[in-house]
Amino acid sequence: MKRDFADFWNLLWELTLGLCAAFALLNAFVPGQDLPWKPLDLNHPIGQATGAKVADFELPRTAAAEQTAAVTDACIQVLREAGVTVERAEDKDDGGFCLVRGAVRITGGDVTPLDGNPVMQCPLAVRYVIWDRQVLQPAAEAAFGSRVARVNEVGTYSCRRIYGLTANDARPSEHARANALDIGSMTLADGRKVSVLKDWDGTGPAGGEGKSFLKRIRDGACRAFSTVLTPDYNEAHRNHLHLDGAPRSLCA
Repeated sequence: MKRDFADFWNLLWELTLGLCAAFALLNAFVPGQDLPWKPLDLNHPIGQATGAKVADFELPRTAAAEQTAAVTDACIQVLREAGVTVERAEDKDDGGFCLVRGAVRITGGDVTPLDGNPVMQCPLAVRYVIWDRQVLQPAAEAAFGSRVARVNEVGTYSCRRIYGLTANDARPSEHARANALDIGSMTLADGRKVSVLKDWDGTGPAGGEGKSFLKRIRDGACRAFSTVLTPDYNEAHRNHLHLDGAPRSLCA
């Protein structure tokens, strides 16, 4: 009996050592963006755990003021550590239908400016910075040999239902939560402009390079955002990219 007990503890000890060794190897050799227990770094490529780390900053509709403040402060800190200038914006609540928690405004720093410095939920701002660094700028340099200087015709907050739904019980759009970005065009550092409306099919001023660029930033957006809608989705999106952080997955 004593020997069986000793064998059990020896086995347990060996398993513990094995788990510790495996954990150490993961920490040493697996990229941080693929490990959920490592902090989010906006300079890292998009990894297996990036989406879950951003989701940690999402707030439930019933979040108390203390929870909202703590989570949003942590989110803002991640942005500031990445060199992004961001300020807290006023939250909105019209009685429950249009509800914005953890609102922020990007005002400068190491990020491509958004036309009008719109208000958005902090996790959406994080997603935008990731997309900007890991997708938008590399795609622009590859297609045009120039960086994007400004993202234009931007829409975020709008207190309304999902487009096309008019019933009183229709759920609100992600725009009603400032959890969506609509992007119409981008201006390059050399002055050229790429428009979703004019260049999506490759027949516009930006030519084939514009088409491949737009498709590439769409594909990359599907890794940074949970929902991406383009002119390929429907007529309502013929002139913009819709990028949001809703708790669903759709890339079209």
